[in-house]
Amino acid sequence: MAWALLSTIFLLSITIFFFPKKKEKRFSLQSGLNNFSLLQKLTTHNPQLTTTILFSIFFFLYSQNSYSQDTIARKKIGLVLTGGGAKGFAHIGVLKVLEEAGIKIDYIGGTSMGAIVGGLYASGYNAKQLDSIFSVTNFDELLQDYIPRTSKSFYEKRNDEMYAISLPFNKFSIGVPIALSKGLYNYNLIAKLTHNVRHVRDFNKLPIPFLCIATDIETGKEVLLNKGYLPQALLASSSFPTLFSPVEIDGKVLVDGGVINNYPIDEVKKLGADIIIGVDVQDDLKDRNSLKEATRILVQISNLQMINGMNEKIKRTDIYIKPDVQKYSVISFDKGKEIIKKGEEASFIVYEDLKKLVVKDNKYIKPNLKCIKDSIQINRIEINDLNNYTRAYVIGQLGFKPNTKIGYDQLEKGINKLNASGNFSAIGFQLNKSNASDELNLNLTESNNKTFLKFSLHYDGLYKSAVLTNLTQKKSLFKNDVLSLDLILGDNFRYNLDYYIDNGFYFSFGFKSRYNQFNRNVATDFSDGELFTQLGINTLNIDFSDFTNQAYVQTIFKQKFLIGAGVELKHIKIVSKTLGDVSSKFEDSDYASVFGYLKYDSFDNKYFPKKGWFFNGDLQSYLYSTNFSGDFNRYSIVKGDIGIAKTIYKKFTIKLQTDAGFAFGEKSVSFQDFVLGGYGYNAINNFKPFYGYDFVSIAANSYIKACGTVDVEFYKKNHLNFSANFANVEENLFSTGNWIATPQYSGYAAGYGLESRIGPIEIKYSWSPEQPKGFLWFGVGFWF
Repeated sequence: MAWALLSTIFLLSITIFFFPKKKEKRFSLQSGLNNFSLLQKLTTHNPQLTTTILFSIFFFLYSQNSYSQDTIARKKIGLVLTGGGAKGFAHIGVLKVLEEAGIKIDYIGGTSMGAIVGGLYASGYNAKQLDSIFSVTNFDELLQDYIPRTSKSFYEKRNDEMYAISLPFNKFSIGVPIALSKGLYNYNLIAKLTHNVRHVRDFNKLPIPFLCIATDIETGKEVLLNKGYLPQALLASSSFPTLFSPVEIDGKVLVDGGVINNYPIDEVKKLGADIIIGVDVQDDLKDRNSLKEATRILVQISNLQMINGMNEKIKRTDIYIKPDVQKYSVISFDKGKEIIKKGEEASFIVYEDLKKLVVKDNKYIKPNLKCIKDSIQINRIEINDLNNYTRAYVIGQLGFKPNTKIGYDQLEKGINKLNASGNFSAIGFQLNKSNASDELNLNLTESNNKTFLKFSLHYDGLYKSAVLTNLTQKKSLFKNDVLSLDLILGDNFRYNLDYYIDNGFYFSFGFKSRYNQFNRNVATDFSDGELFTQLGINTLNIDFSDFTNQAYVQTIFKQKFLIGAGVELKHIKIVSKTLGDVSSKFEDSDYASVFGYLKYDSFDNKYFPKKGWFFNGDLQSYLYSTNFSGDFNRYSIVKGDIGIAKTIYKKFTIKLQTDAGFAFGEKSVSFQDFVLGGYGYNAINNFKPFYGYDFVSIAANSYIKACGTVDVEFYKKNHLNFSANFANVEENLFSTGNWIATPQYSGYAAGYGLESRIGPIEIKYSWSPEQPKGFLWFGVGFWF
C-alpha cells in the first residue's frame, strides 16, 4: 500500500513536471495508470531506486514551491516622473537612491523634464551617468537655442555680427517670435545621447518600456507618446509654452504634457506595473507674493488643473516621493547639484519602504551604458517638398552629402546652419535604418516671415556715431535668394546693398553695392610725405568717400572654405579743405578690376575669440581707371590675413595674428595703398587697424604686420586685455628684403571689453614708443 501511494505521488509529479498543459491537449487517466504500472514494476525489487525517487520528489516539490514564491514576490515596478523644469533634476537624485536600494524599474512614464530624465534612463543610462550628462550641459545655451558661430555660414556670421535687433515685418506690422527657442539645442543633444536606440520606434522595446505625455495645443487633449522617434517625443513632452516652440507629430501640434497630465500614473499601470513609485516635483499653488516671475506665473496657470487631480493620484501611489524644491524655479538650472541632493534626501525618507521591494536581498545593479562611437553612415538624405528652397540649398547648409560618414557634432552643425538661416520655423529630423546604414529624414517647415527689420548702433573714432536700419527681404525673385539693404545714418551717411542667391555646394551668385565716407585729420598724404613737405603741414583733413559695386560667384570648397571670384567697379574721391577755403581734390577716379578670394573662419567669437582660427586671402587686379591723377597703370594687389586663438588656462586666451599685402605690376596711384592705424572700425579696401598710431597714419604699397593679444575673461562676458603689434611698411617692401628687418613700427594697447546685446563695448589706451602721445579709443556696438 505504501509503495502504491509513493508511486502514485511520483507519477503525478512526473506527469505535472514533464507533461504540462500544451495547447488544448491533456494526458488521459489511462496514460497515468500505464505509467503507474511501469513504476511499480521498477521499484518492487529495488529499494535504492525507491530512495532516489523519494529524494527527487522532495527536491522537486520544494523547488516548485520556492519558484512559485519568488514569482509572486517579484512584482513589476513602475516609475512616474513629473515635469518641473530645472526642479526635475531631483529625479536624478531619486534614481541614485533607487539604484542604491537595488530596485529594478520595469516601466517608466514621465512628463516634460520627467520625460527627458525618464527617457534617457529607459534608453540605458544609469543614474550616475545621467548626473554626469546634466552637470556638463550648458542650460543657458539650451534655453536660448544657442547656435555656435562655427555652425553658421559666412552670410549668417556677418548677419549676427551687425544687427542688435531683428524683427519680422509683415504688411506694416512688426511681429514677435512664437517662443524664445525652437528647442533644437535640446533636440540635437537628445539625438546624440540616444544613439544606441535611434532605430527603436516602439518605446515598449527600449531597455525599459517607456511612455511620455504631451498636450495637443489645438484641442487641449492629452496625447500619449509611446511610439515614434524618441528625441522628438521627448522634445514635444518638454516644450514649455513661450520658452520652446510647439512640436508637430503626426499632424498634431504638441506642447508640454504638464499642461494636461503631469503625473501619468494610469498610463504606467496599463503597461503592467503592480507597484507605483511616484516622484513629484510640481509646485503647489502659490500666493501673490511668490508670483513675481513670468515663468512662475506660467507654471501656476498650468498647475491649476493638475492640483485638483493630484490628491487622488497620490492615494493610488504605493511609494510617493516629494522632494523639497519649492524655493527653486523651472529655470534654476544653475542650482542643479542642490536640486539633485534634494531628490536624494526625499528618497532616503522612504528608504526602508524601498528596500522591501527587493526580493531576498537580490539587489539589482544597473550597469553603465557602454559609450558607442557616435559615427553615422548617412546613406540617403530625404527632404520634404519645399516651395522656396532647393534641395541643393538644404544640402549646402547641412555641409555634408549622402554616402558620407559623419559624427553627431557634424550633424548638429548642419542642423544649426539650417536654423541660423532663419528660413525655417520648424526643423525636425529622424535617423531611420537603411540596410546597414542610416537615412537622414529632414522635415522642414518654411517660415512665413519673408521680411525683416533690423537695427543696430555704433560709435568709433573714425566713422563717429551711427545708427543702422536694415530691411531684409527673402524669396523676392528666385528660390534661395536674400536682398538686404543697410542705411547707416549719423555723422557719416553710408549704405550697403547685398543681393545673394545661395545654391549650397553649387555656385552661388551675388551683387554688392556700398557707399562709405568719413572726415578725418590724417597723418599721411598717400605720397610718402611729399605733399606734407611741399605744404609745410603735419596733418591733412580729408573727406574720403568710396562707392563700390561688385558682381561675384562663390561656392563652398572642401566643405569648409569659401572660394569666390568677381568683377568690381569702384569710385574713390578724396577732397581736402586744409588750406583755408581752397578746395583741393586729390582723387576722383573710377576703377574697374577683377578679384578672387579664399576664406575660412572657425573663431567662436569675432570680437573675443577663445578658440579657432581664420584665414582670408585676396587677389585683385586693377585693369582700368578714369585716371584723375594721371598716374594710373595696371597693377595687382595680393593680401592675406591669418590668426589663431586658444585658451591656455581657464579664462586666459592668447590670440596671434599676422597679415601682409603687396602690390605688383607697374607703379600706379597711391590712393589704393595699404593704410594702417587706429582700432574699432569696420575696415574697407586696404585700411588696416594698428595699435599705437592714429587712424589713417601709415601708408605704402606693401606691408607686413604681427599682433599678439592676451585676454582675460575675469567675469562672465567682461574682459581685460593687452595687445602688442609690430609692422614694416614701405614701398616695394618684399622686393627690398626689409620685411624681415627689425620692425619700423610698434604699438601697444591695454583695455576693457564687454560683450553686450548691442555688440562689444570697449575702451582702450594705445601708445607707441615712436609717438609723442598715446590715444584713448572708445568703441560701442557691432562694427559696421
